[in-house]
Amino acid sequence: MISWMQKHNKYLVWTIWVATIAFIGAGFVGWGSYSFGRKAGNVAKVGSIEIPQTKLNMVYGNLYNRYNQMMQGKLDDKKAKELGLVKQAFATIATQAKILNFAKDMGIVVSDSEVAKTLENIKAFQKNGVFSKEIYNTYLKGQRLKAKTFEASLREEMIINKTLSLLNVESLPLEEETVTSAINVADKISYKVLKPSDVNITMDETKLKAYWEAHKENFMTEKTYELAIVWTPSSSAHVTNEELKAYYETNSFNYTDEEGKQLSFEKAKERVTKDLKLKKSKKSAQKNYIAFKKGKIDSNETVKLATGDPKLTKEIWNKIAEKKNGDILKPKIVSDRYATIKIISVTEPRVMTFNEAKEEVGKLYAVEAKKEALMKLAESTLKNFDKANASISDFVTLDKFDNFTPLNSQESLQFLQKLFTSSKEKGIISVLDNMIVYNITAQKFLPMDQNKTDALKKTVNTIKQRTFESNLIKILDKKYPTEVYMEGLAN
Repeated sequence: MISWMQKHNKYLVWTIWVATIAFIGAGFVGWGSYSFGRKAGNVAKVGSIEIPQTKLNMVYGNLYNRYNQMMQGKLDDKKAKELGLVKQAFATIATQAKILNFAKDMGIVVSDSEVAKTLENIKAFQKNGVFSKEIYNTYLKGQRLKAKTFEASLREEMIINKTLSLLNVESLPLEEETVTSAINVADKISYKVLKPSDVNITMDETKLKAYWEAHKENFMTEKTYELAIVWTPSSSAHVTNEELKAYYETNSFNYTDEEGKQLSFEKAKERVTKDLKLKKSKKSAQKNYIAFKKGKIDSNETVKLATGDPKLTKEIWNKIAEKKNGDILKPKIVSDRYATIKIISVTEPRVMTFNEAKEEVGKLYAVEAKKEALMKLAESTLKNFDKANASISDFVTLDKFDNFTPLNSQESLQFLQKLFTSSKEKGIISVLDNMIVYNITAQKFLPMDQNKTDALKKTVNTIKQRTFESNLIKILDKKYPTEVYMEGLAN
């Protein structure tokens, strides 16, 4: 019985987490650019819908920005290619296009009045709770977009949402009972937690050198640049309170808090002051750039920096990567001043010597050696589990459990998530640096918590909707073929 239940309770985590998966990852803000090939301005055709390069640029830019935020500003073009962001962006657009083809065939439309109402309700375009055409036009100008382009994208998003909303179907009693059974499976577990401190390893120079020889291509020096910089500060620029208020009124959509809510003038004043001073100092920076280029002024400093050094912005490093020795970059903003930069020389990466890499090699070798030793200990413990002096838990579920000593709450939850998706009665599960050897000794069904009935229905409804959506897309894949005009967009 335990074997059968453990094999089938893998649906538990899927049931709980499927509701959090976004089906369509479309965004219509956060413009970026990418150089794509094209055919008459289009990169592909899905059904009867042409995919313009501008739309791929827009979705790619939005996706790039989101990944860059998750990576705390460390994303670059090379990493973006490794992650396949272009393919992800195109897959999103292709899926949207298939739904739009289907909506067109089914006669599903969004009226001009619906678009206007939705546009008016976008808070970023409101002033004192009322739609501001001035803010809207300023936003479009800043993003280099025409109103018809933005509103066409908005209409498409609304059509997609309206089409998918037709798949919403309420849960049935049998479906709710099935999911309840999966959610309320409880396990009683015999377990033993093994930590890195439970194993010892020996390190000597011979082992470290062997590790370095096998992995030395991973130990490279950084690419460095010698740069001459002319700084143009903005602190001396004079601004009045009236100028600040006028600038804020025109660009208020740029000043939001972490939740995306627009800041008042007083709360945004410091940022507004910085931006306006930079704007006023731009002409001075351009004059310094011309004078520096003609050799009439010297740089303020000469520095040697590794690629990506935080002294300069990511945008500047991207520009530097495109230039060669002797090139001078036009003024770019760095904090509250402008930097005009000349590339004096470039030192390319090379493989580190053993002595240069020794410290880093030692750290990585220790991690791998301990992990290997810990796995051997776990396998030995599993073979002799009856003699392993294991701990015994109460009956546990994903939301009803005590910590598995010495794991903390988060580690205990990760262990259970992996356990409830496993079909093995006994085995080894890794959580961070730890190995947990376990054996399920008993299982039972717990009664449903009546306070969670509404949440359960929402979960079932979400599962049904996502299943319908997934099957719909499979049908649309066959009904509306995709013709790609360039390489690198699809697998």
